Amino acid sequence: MAAICAVILAAGLGKRMKSSLPKVAHPVAGKPMLWHVARAAKGAGITEIVFVLGHGREKVLGTVEEFGGKVAVQERQLGTGDAASCALSVLSPKANEVVVLCGDAPLILPQTIRTLISARRRKKAAASVLTGILPDPAGYGRVVRNPDGTVARIVEERDGGPEIRKIREVNSGTYVFDRKFLARNLPRLTDVNVQREYYLTDLVVQALQEGKTVVPTVAKDPDEVRGINSRKELAEATEVLRRAKIDALLDEGVTVVAPDRTYIEPEVSVGADSMIEPGVMLLGKTKIGKGVRVQTGCVVENCRVDDGAQLKPYSVLTDSHVRKGAIIGPFAHLRPEADIGEDARIGNFVEVKKSRIGKGSKANHLTYIGDAIVGKKANIGAGTITCNYDGLAKHTTLIGDGVFVGSDTQFVAPVTIGKGALIGAGATITKDVPPFALALSRAEQKNIADWVIRRMPDLLRKAGLKVPLVKEKK
Repeated sequence: MAAICAVILAAGLGKRMKSSLPKVAHPVAGKPMLWHVARAAKGAGITEIVFVLGHGREKVLGTVEEFGGKVAVQERQLGTGDAASCALSVLSPKANEVVVLCGDAPLILPQTIRTLISARRRKKAAASVLTGILPDPAGYGRVVRNPDGTVARIVEERDGGPEIRKIREVNSGTYVFDRKFLARNLPRLTDVNVQREYYLTDLVVQALQEGKTVVPTVAKDPDEVRGINSRKELAEATEVLRRAKIDALLDEGVTVVAPDRTYIEPEVSVGADSMIEPGVMLLGKTKIGKGVRVQTGCVVENCRVDDGAQLKPYSVLTDSHVRKGAIIGPFAHLRPEADIGEDARIGNFVEVKKSRIGKGSKANHLTYIGDAIVGKKANIGAGTITCNYDGLAKHTTLIGDGVFVGSDTQFVAPVTIGKGALIGAGATITKDVPPFALALSRAEQKNIADWVIRRMPDLLRKAGLKVPLVKEKK
């Protein structure tokens, strides 16, 4: 969309949040509320975004960078008009339209922004304003209309009387302005009001004085005009986005068994015929393929799970890749950079970190694999540990194709196990093992006859066993 830019007002402190974070940094569905507003602007086709920031601005610079935005700083909180003035000098001179968005209104949709832009252009108006019809408009500025339906004025609730408070159509704080009109009239704003602030809403009167119009566009969904000012409203906005995401996945052929008990963030994708069971959390930029089953209680963040894989109950995965047909869990933990090969098995109470597990390999029980490369069709026995950290640095364990590792084995890295080798149970491996070799590392077993009878007969009595007589050796 050419010759248009967005200004996002995000300098407010948000005192009612009772937080050291700036209001717009608080997460809604896993992302700062400011992120959702910027995403809507981008979705509407706007490529230039100016963020007006104030106190705590360093907490949201990540969002600014993600969207390639510019920053204007409002050092003192002197109202929306002052904030827009701060942005004006940063705007590209090529932009002849300015969309003003509220950084604390994360539910606005790209299509609504496009509709608002079209409304101003169609009427060749000085501005268009997004409004909403609310059952309880308390706290919002009210929109007073002319007989022809255009905006006569916008009155802040604290500045209006009883008749104004009866109006249910409210101002969202979202506008589209003609750039020249905005630049000409911002310096004319005054702070003659209860708050002693410069209101963008006063531009309506200035438009009428110039013989121009301001056209209202009513949001189809009242949620879009909601500003977030409290923790309760934060939770409500998250719920709106959560449900919208799940509804979209249901429409795309995903089975969500219990929508009210499932949490899925906006950037997650899930392929058709996948099943998401109750209590699952899919976070960040997780990508779930087709025909995947994610069972109860799994938490998956920024992971890729390929077609046909299965995540059994209560597994936790972060920044990992689960390849086609692999099975994870139950109660497995994939830490960052775990790469689980096709048809591999990572079982209960197995933890994998920064390791690649080959196709068809198995680690089914009570195992830690860290900084390792495991080949194809290897079997890692219960209780196996890669001892990858020496207190100063991490070291790598290499396990070849077809290796069979007995239970309770420790690999003291760096160490390489050749293909086809067999590691005896209870071994501590500190040296490389050649291909096809048997590696053992055990103390010789010694049995002392009748020791329990002689030294601990009470142990037998406690177990309900008769203590046999033992002949004394001559």
